[in-house]
Amino acid sequence: MFILTSMIRSLLFVIIILSYSSVIGHSQAFVKTRDLFQGSINNAKKGQLFIFQEPALDTLITRYILGNKNQEEKIGYLGINGFRIQIYNSMDINAKAESSDVEIEFKSQFPDIISYRLFAEPRWYKVRVGNFRSRSEAIKFYLIIIKRFPNTDIVPDIINLKDLNMK
Repeated sequence: MFILTSMIRSLLFVIIILSYSSVIGHSQAFVKTRDLFQGSINNAKKGQLFIFQEPALDTLITRYILGNKNQEEKIGYLGINGFRIQIYNSMDINAKAESSDVEIEFKSQFPDIISYRLFAEPRWYKVRVGNFRSRSEAIKFYLIIIKRFPNTDIVPDIINLKDLNMK
């Protein structure tokens, strides 16, 4: 009798868990990519393309698109993962003035390469230069810069492809 009661309880527990998990799975809101791109198809000569895919995949693509839009708003431009060369990094008392001097010196020696002066909490002032898509692309320029700026390093960053190292 005791074994039968505990078996019924176990079975009831499993049924409750399974029904609860299926309710959670079906209640997830899916976002459709087509809702992001509002366009009208008024031209009768245009064809139609139907893509059948899992709603979860469509949600992932939509989240990726919205994440890139948020990133663009946060940093001011739409970028991709790449590399920059960091020629100055300090949190000294005069770091703000020194970073400005380093940037001016860099611009005088390399006028065609874009530079970025950054501030990071708590008090870090940084000067980064270039927009390089790969580390090997950055190394070519790094070997030239290290002679004039000895505390130089290649760092991963979100790069702006519109600039492409031009002012």
